[in-house]
Amino acid sequence: MSNDNNQKIRHAWHQFCDELKDSGDLIFRDGIPDNEITRATGMRLLARNISLAMQFEMENNDPKFPEMLHYFDPLRKQGGDNTDAHYSGSPINGQDYYRISGYRGTAQYFAITILEDGNTPWGGGVVNTRLGKDLIVDESGHFELLIGPKQPNNFDAEKINWMETSTESYRITFRQFFANWLKEKPMEAGIERVGQDNQTPLFTAEILSEGLKKTSHWVNWSTTYWADMIDKWKAQPNTFMSYGELEKNKIDFTPGGAPIIAYWKIPAGEALILRVTPPDADYWAVEFGNYWWETMDYRYRFSSTNCHHAKLDNEGVLTIIISHEDLGATNWLDPCGHEEGYITYRWIGSDHYPKPNAEQLTVAALTATYPELINQVGQQQREDEMLERRAGIRQRFKS
Repeated sequence: MSNDNNQKIRHAWHQFCDELKDSGDLIFRDGIPDNEITRATGMRLLARNISLAMQFEMENNDPKFPEMLHYFDPLRKQGGDNTDAHYSGSPINGQDYYRISGYRGTAQYFAITILEDGNTPWGGGVVNTRLGKDLIVDESGHFELLIGPKQPNNFDAEKINWMETSTESYRITFRQFFANWLKEKPMEAGIERVGQDNQTPLFTAEILSEGLKKTSHWVNWSTTYWADMIDKWKAQPNTFMSYGELEKNKIDFTPGGAPIIAYWKIPAGEALILRVTPPDADYWAVEFGNYWWETMDYRYRFSSTNCHHAKLDNEGVLTIIISHEDLGATNWLDPCGHEEGYITYRWIGSDHYPKPNAEQLTVAALTATYPELINQVGQQQREDEMLERRAGIRQRFKS
C-alpha cells in the first residue's frame, strides 16, 4: 500500500473522530435543560446514531446495491420515532427499476413512501405513497412491488404493485405501526435492483474517507436539526401543533395524518392531565419522549399507548396522566426521570384531528380533585402489561 493511501486512511479516521467529538458541544449549548439525565441521554443519542449515520452514508448508501434495513429500534432512535413502529427502507435512484417482494405482515397501519433528497437529514418531499389497504397482496399474505421511472408496457397490474419514481428520488421507506404488539406480525421483504451486478465495488481508501466524512456530518446535522426543531415547541409548552405549522421544509411525513406535538415541563411533584376524544381513525397512538426527540424506554417503561392498549371513559374520552410517580392511573405515561420533553398524538386515516386539552397541577391537587383518576391499576396488572409489551417488541424486532 502506498504512503499516500496510508495517510488518507489515517487522516479520514482522525477527522471522523474529531468531528464526532465536536458534535458533543450540542449537549451543552444554551437552552438545553440543565440536568444530568438530559445531558447524559443527549450524549447517548449522539453515540447511538453513529451506526444509523454509517448505514445511511457508507454501508447502505449505494442505490446500485440496495438492502432493506431498519432505521430505529429500542436502542437507536431520533426524530420522534413512533413507539409502535418498525421503520425500514433502502437507497434507490430515479433511473433504475427495483423489485421489492415478501410477506406484507399484519401491522394495523402500513405505508410506503418514495422521497427525494432535500433540506433535512431525512430528505425532502414525498413523490409517491402507497397505503397498506391499497397494496395488492396474495392469499398467503405476500406482495410484489416494482418501482421505477416509467411503468413497463407488459406490466401485470392485477398481480404486481407499481410505484413511479422521480428523477431526484433517493430513498424508499416502509412504515409499519403495530396497535396490538403481540398479535400483529412484521413484514419480511427484500429489495433487488433489476439487472443488479453480482459484485459490489472494492472498498477503497477514497470510499472510506468520503463515507466517514458524510457519517460524522449526518450525526451532527440530524441531532442538531431535531434539537432546533423541538425548541420551536418549547416556546409554547402544553400547546399542540403539527410540524407543518412551525416548519416549511418538506420531509418524509407519515401518510394519512400529520402528528400533533406539544412540549411539556413537569417538575417533581407535579402532573399533567391530557384529555381528548379520539376520532374514528384507521390507527391512533400517543407517544412520549425526551428533549432530544427520542421516545422513552418502551422496553421497560410505560411510555406510550394507542388505539388497542388505551382505555377510554364512558363518554369516549381518552385521559392521559403524566407523572413521575405511578399513581395507578389507567393511561399513565412515565417521564423516566425527565422533567421536559415532547408528547405526540397521531390520528391516522381520520376526518379530523382533535387537539388535547392540558391541565397541569400538583400531585396533591390531582389526588384531591380527581380521585377517580388514580388507584385504578395495581402492581400485578402493570407487570402483566409490561410482559406483554416486551413480548411484542421481541416479535417486532426479531430479538
